[in-house]
Amino acid sequence: MTLHTVLIANRGEIAVRIARTARDLGIRSIAVYSEPDTGALHTRVADEAYLLPGRTSAETYMNIPALIDVAHRAGADCLHPGYGFLSENADFARAVQDAGLTWIGPAPESIELLGDKLAARAVAVEVGAPLAPGTSEPLSSWEEAREFAEEHGMPIAIKAAFGGGGRGLKVVFDEDDIEEGFASAGREAREAFGRGECYVEKFLTHPRHVEAQVLADTHGNVAVLGTRDCSTQRRFQKLIEEAPAPFLTAEQRRSIEEGARAICEKAGYVSAGTVEYIVSEDGTVSFLEVNTRVQVEHPITEAITGVDIIAEQFRIADGQPLSFAGSDPSITGHAFEFRINAEDVTNGFAPSPGTISRFDVPTGPAVRIDSGVTTGSTIPPYYDSLMGKLVVWGPDRATAIRRARQALSEFRIEGVRSVLPFHRDMIEAPELVGDSISVYTDWVDHNYSPSANHEVADIEQLYDDRTSVVIEIDGKLHTVGIPTALLSAGAGRDADADTPAADSGSSAKAGAGSVTTKYEATIVEWLVADGDMVSAGDAVATIEAMKMESTLTAPTDGTITLAAAEGDRVQANATVATIA
Repeated sequence: MTLHTVLIANRGEIAVRIARTARDLGIRSIAVYSEPDTGALHTRVADEAYLLPGRTSAETYMNIPALIDVAHRAGADCLHPGYGFLSENADFARAVQDAGLTWIGPAPESIELLGDKLAARAVAVEVGAPLAPGTSEPLSSWEEAREFAEEHGMPIAIKAAFGGGGRGLKVVFDEDDIEEGFASAGREAREAFGRGECYVEKFLTHPRHVEAQVLADTHGNVAVLGTRDCSTQRRFQKLIEEAPAPFLTAEQRRSIEEGARAICEKAGYVSAGTVEYIVSEDGTVSFLEVNTRVQVEHPITEAITGVDIIAEQFRIADGQPLSFAGSDPSITGHAFEFRINAEDVTNGFAPSPGTISRFDVPTGPAVRIDSGVTTGSTIPPYYDSLMGKLVVWGPDRATAIRRARQALSEFRIEGVRSVLPFHRDMIEAPELVGDSISVYTDWVDHNYSPSANHEVADIEQLYDDRTSVVIEIDGKLHTVGIPTALLSAGAGRDADADTPAADSGSSAKAGAGSVTTKYEATIVEWLVADGDMVSAGDAVATIEAMKMESTLTAPTDGTITLAAAEGDRVQANATVATIA
């Protein structure tokens, strides 16, 4: 290996993963961090860490001059972008190369070709991949999306041409919602990727999301490392993935894998990449897009192939052939990945930034945790909500499911809300773990309820900060979780009285007519004007946090008075409007 020092232009669990692989290869690792990420795990795992002054993504992890300056100051000779942020930005890849550094990823030309979803569609057409109807050029206005819908029918998918990870993707079922869907897709894409151009496709109802992992080197080897199913999503952002994708016919699997190989060969692709498809209810396979980076869910492919995909990226960038050049690696067993996001299951998966007071991970055979946090870590409101990933392997799908159930039951997170209750529901759901899969990409949005296996109040209690106490009853040990707030109240009692001490830690609750944000967020758009009459449940504002847009609704009927402006950053539990 001729590479000796890598700058990791990312944060969180992927930065930790890259630093650890670099150490395995004898490569020194350099981390960067924003002010809110001071002391974060990735800064402690790397050999060195440098501050990028600022808080937002644009000021820090997407600041190209600042990143290259740190690379030079730290003596780096290569740069790994991870996923998200600038990982699929051809201008960044080119700037890295122009600065004399080795880019750990595909060539800028490949990023431009395949990262542009419209250009990727053209490549797919050229190699014969099936495609759903869609526009061949970016839309200049929402009216063009309406014209497409009038020709091909509803629903339609409005997609950011340079988006990914579900951001900048809006599925619209009603023509009256096309204008807002077009605007929202562009806003999300600009916030996450810096570009907001959108195109439109006919949306195939109830589709599965299936993808193929590709690794290609500079020696002409293009390998396909099997498939993954990523259909369990909310708002088109993946939550659970498994590999290999189950319940495909031999012909479906062949068309997915060989189509992926043909697209990458035609594009002259080098490094790790993922070719994504949708598989409709009737079994039709349709090309979706190419992700020109390492995927969040790459560990499940590693689990079934034994290939270290990050290490292969370093080998490829160093000019070496794939470690298994000559044939595709064999597939052994089955693996699941559960994304552990800081999100509130009881509130529509709303972002839940804050400080983690407990982060206890499961152990056991073939259980892997890729995490960017520990107990005491802070989840800032400026970035993605992913805290870590639970990966579980088994010799077959049934064993992997049983191991996943146990691992999820052991996982404990307190201080911030997480999606663990959702995962515990889903690993019991016959739609996901039965003898066939009936989960499709928007199944969670339309069918999942946190009260399916739990009362909402029970889940609310799961989120409480709790202290574990081990007690013995009739010679048998029991572990009891007692809400920490209860213990604190008990400590405040007068020894000679039954009356608890005054609660000095609670703040006054907002009134019944207050419109509040549950987390720190930016007011993106008011959907009503000051003085409008609104009804309970009406959408009144769009807010953004952790790269996701959410809607605030009116809690009651009445006249609304706005207390914040579009573009304002507001704190958690802030009252942004009142209804009288």
